[in-house]
Amino acid sequence: MAGKKYGKYFIKYDQKKHWPNKPAEVPFRVISRLDSDVILGCNFYFVHWMLPELTVPDSLDQGHPPHIHKDAELLFHIGTNPDDPMDLGAEVVLYMGPELERHVITESTVVYIPPNFIHCPWLPTKTDRPWIFIEVNQGPSHTEKLYLQTLPKEVRDKMDPERLKLFGEGY
Repeated sequence: MAGKKYGKYFIKYDQKKHWPNKPAEVPFRVISRLDSDVILGCNFYFVHWMLPELTVPDSLDQGHPPHIHKDAELLFHIGTNPDDPMDLGAEVVLYMGPELERHVITESTVVYIPPNFIHCPWLPTKTDRPWIFIEVNQGPSHTEKLYLQTLPKEVRDKMDPERLKLFGEGY
């Protein structure tokens, strides 16, 4: 597409260019990561494969810890079975709100999260076959503020402070 008038709008993921500070601990096979730094005016998008080896136990001290974003967020869970596109081929547990209301996702689903709404842990607890996850923050960059105070004290005390440094940015 290079050299064409609108070629700049066709973006193939390049980690060095689109996520230069990617933490080594991120195990996802990334398809795309865009924000306003990549294309001026673009919202934040993160797309990656979820594979069977990325499962974690359903435990409040696992997965992505509770947090908020400045902007609304959409979490797309997309199954890859062409014979049954609603079959996610996985189980994801997502905790919502300050009371950590537990939800289980087993079908292709989009979760809408309003701005400044506490959500997570997000836990892919079972994966029978690869599926696709898309995160859309409806703002120009990814913002995140941890809300660990929603977790019971005994859970917070077990959390690895080094791991927590991977979360929370730009808020």
